[in-house]
Amino acid sequence: MITRTECLSYLETLLEPNRFQDYCPNGLQVAGSETVNNLVTGVTASQALLDAALDLKADTILVHHGYFWRGEDPRVIGIKQRRLKQLLINDVNLIAYHLPLDAHPTLGNNAQLSRLLELEVDGRISATGDPAIALCGCLAEPKTVPEFADQLRQTLGREPMVVQAHDRPMTTIGWCSGAAQGYIEQAADLGLDAFLSGEISEQTVHLARELGINYFSAGHHATERYGVLALGDHLAEKFDIQHQFIDIDNPV
Repeated sequence: MITRTECLSYLETLLEPNRFQDYCPNGLQVAGSETVNNLVTGVTASQALLDAALDLKADTILVHHGYFWRGEDPRVIGIKQRRLKQLLINDVNLIAYHLPLDAHPTLGNNAQLSRLLELEVDGRISATGDPAIALCGCLAEPKTVPEFADQLRQTLGREPMVVQAHDRPMTTIGWCSGAAQGYIEQAADLGLDAFLSGEISEQTVHLARELGINYFSAGHHATERYGVLALGDHLAEKFDIQHQFIDIDNPV
């Protein structure tokens, strides 16, 4: 068991959220139990995740996608009211880390993708003024587009959407989980053979073709399961607490 204050202090030091200008508040979003003993992690703090966590008697829920996003309706009504009410009535903490969890060099979503897909990290890709979040490097061995698509399918359990711009065997690649298709131009500027992210936009197809870089969209949810899972396991080992990751299926 650890106090909530001790847990949050450790997470602030580990993930350094103050480095990021994020779209939501990072850290404690809803205060509940003053101690953390039974931790549940998941990608998004949906109603389904809250219900499953409460069935497991969780005192703390840690997610990648929490609440209070920039530009959303601030009123506590409807879905927001129901979710917050359930957390407060049951005295459950909600902790969320967004960009800091994408970027962490070992526990982050992108670092975990490199581990799962056996990608060698050579550097980072950054947008102007942002901390470097996306990674770049090499495949373990050269792969064709169908071969890498099959690896994604088998590893992430999701059929990727592929935009093929060339048929050369791929050796270099950039990647960033979630909705990071906008990094494709920086990846092309680095001369990479391919770029991998979670989502795809209409314009991404044209950019990939015209820039001559293969693009793989492997699913926002599918590419962001692994950071929060790794973080939960890390906390469980360090503080001797219970941890369970709950995967609420999402095809996006």
